[in-house]
Amino acid sequence: MNEYASDAGAVTRAELTSQPEVWAAALQLPTAQLALLPAAGEKALVIGCGTSYYIGDAYAYLRNDAGLGRTRAAIPTELTWVDDDEHIVVISRSGTTADVIDVVRRYGATHRITGILGDVDTPLGELLADRTVHLGFADEKSIVQTRYATTGLTTLRASIGAVPDTLVADGRAALELPLPADPSDLRHIVFLGHRWSVGLAYEAALKVRESAGFWTESYPVWEYQHGPISCAGQGTLVWALDELPDVVADDIRSTGAEVYVNDLDPQANLVLVHRLALALALHLGRNPDTPPYLNRSVLTTS
Repeated sequence: MNEYASDAGAVTRAELTSQPEVWAAALQLPTAQLALLPAAGEKALVIGCGTSYYIGDAYAYLRNDAGLGRTRAAIPTELTWVDDDEHIVVISRSGTTADVIDVVRRYGATHRITGILGDVDTPLGELLADRTVHLGFADEKSIVQTRYATTGLTTLRASIGAVPDTLVADGRAALELPLPADPSDLRHIVFLGHRWSVGLAYEAALKVRESAGFWTESYPVWEYQHGPISCAGQGTLVWALDELPDVVADDIRSTGAEVYVNDLDPQANLVLVHRLALALALHLGRNPDTPPYLNRSVLTTS
């Protein structure tokens, strides 16, 4: 019997609404913890699956654009090479993701590897030992990641000086804003991003799919008119997590779709996305705490 059935979404709701305060805690991590992450001038490779990969992609864009060293993100099963001088960062909430463990075992003797983990009493925690940034205070009971992912991003942004002073306040504002649309009016949601927020657009779409089983898409903003816009129309919400050029917004509106954009930091927009995902799931009669076919960690490897 599902222990949360009497209050569907209660776990997800509690975790997603805690995000601003958990981010604030992450911003108080000791300097020694942040110093474990790639230093200026180092090449960096971020490894993760699903949400962790998207967070790594956002960080890679931010670090590259800041000129701090070549940075890339990769999915373990799609990894084709590792340079001899790359500092590998692995992201895993559970510490048990089989594909990530395989990478650490393969390169642990030859490369500097740092883990961002939610639980250190795990195979990854044992393998990485003192090379771990422990975010246990952000760990979750829910299957669908919300606060752990955004807290990991907060930590990575802090390590490169890319956290705006307004981030926590923006997160709180995202908890108070009206939802961009009534779930009953939606048939389709598209998330758009630019450079570092493209990964966040992918993550936003994943959150709605996981939680609500809903039709979502995600694209770089300048790619949307190259084909995907053909699916837009009545019942479509196109949500830009970053700035949306007028020429793109006008073309989207011409399809009959609704356009949504706000002034929040793209990361804080994820909090509002989480709220919409929760509302959509409940509207559709689905419990976002226990989405079908998903587990907290994938234990089998390719």
